[in-house]
Amino acid sequence: MKISTKGRYSLRMLLDLAEHKDKGFISLKSIAERQGISKKYLEQIITLLNNSGILRANRGPQGGYMLSKEPDKYTVGQILRITEGGICPVSCLEDDFNQCERSSYCKTLPVWEGLQRVIDEYLDNITLQMILDSKRNAGADDYRI
Repeated sequence: MKISTKGRYSLRMLLDLAEHKDKGFISLKSIAERQGISKKYLEQIITLLNNSGILRANRGPQGGYMLSKEPDKYTVGQILRITEGGICPVSCLEDDFNQCERSSYCKTLPVWEGLQRVIDEYLDNITLQMILDSKRNAGADDYRI
């Protein structure tokens, strides 16, 4: 499994919005500048996120985007499923019902199911707020003179 640029940039964009949530609506231009991501690329990503209900949008000169909920309500797993279309290690686990003709006797299926459980458990237990908090706490003891 490899997370695409779209997934990684979506996470960075949403973390930027979470970090600046008390500033109201944030323009894509300012996110692009802070994150070093092309505004054009963010425009493609924003469509996916906007359609999922994660964001609130406001048009006009003071327009931009903001999270529709608090950062602790969004998990990395949720975000990656929206942007990547899924986070399965093998294609036979992508649907609710395994349609592989070998599934009833596949010796490796339990391996992939176990890996899927580990991935889901890990990514679904990391929120945007947790990432922000860990970044803040990492620098708490970093004193410079």
